[in-house]
Amino acid sequence: MGGLGAKTAVVTGGASGIGRAVAERLHRDGFRVAVIDLSPTDDGSGYVADVTDRAQVDAAISAIRDALGPILVLVNAAGVEGFKKFSNMSFQEWSRIIDVNLNGVFHTIQAVLPDMVETGWGRIVNISSSSTHSGQRYMAHYVAAKSAVNGLTKSLALEYGPCGITVNAVPPGFVDTPMLRSAERRQLLGGTVQDHIDRTPVRRVGRPEDIAAACAFFVSEEAGYITGQILGVNGGRNT
Repeated sequence: MGGLGAKTAVVTGGASGIGRAVAERLHRDGFRVAVIDLSPTDDGSGYVADVTDRAQVDAAISAIRDALGPILVLVNAAGVEGFKKFSNMSFQEWSRIIDVNLNGVFHTIQAVLPDMVETGWGRIVNISSSSTHSGQRYMAHYVAAKSAVNGLTKSLALEYGPCGITVNAVPPGFVDTPMLRSAERRQLLGGTVQDHIDRTPVRRVGRPEDIAAACAFFVSEEAGYITGQILGVNGGRNT
């Protein structure tokens, strides 16, 4: 863990899916991990907050800082999907997806940056989406938000690199999460999960642990010379 001792890491959306896998992996790697999510966790590491509400985010970050110390690692995994034909999409539906997937990232990064800047060391990883490479029908709002997250990642990497802070993004491919299975049940995937496995070069669906492994590398001391990068974890579906 370098010369800073055990570091405090915050994972948003860490109560389930990819976020939970990331939180568990970082805990195993020796971080003091706190989760921010709309749902409580079953292990006592969770702080209930809505990432679209800045006051709630600030309150959660303050409580985590008081309990665990300065926050030097942030993984933004909170997200929500949506499927709607663009011509039928209301601005309210558009705004909700943007608010969670993009504005939530804005709030959490701004809230933790002071700790990282003061310490002169920080790691930020944003979970975006492989749909930013290929697009996705009926998900214009989601793809737009996640694409903006990739752009934000690159800009912040340039701005805060001199402060010892790296900022990278991981766009997952086809990952077996409750969100994916829900979309399959609603017949929104353009086929079954197995159909997509058959079109994936490595011939399997992704696991949340695959994304967690990429995050674990990005937040490590060894990744200190890597910033502004978009690391696709997608089984070869997008190269």
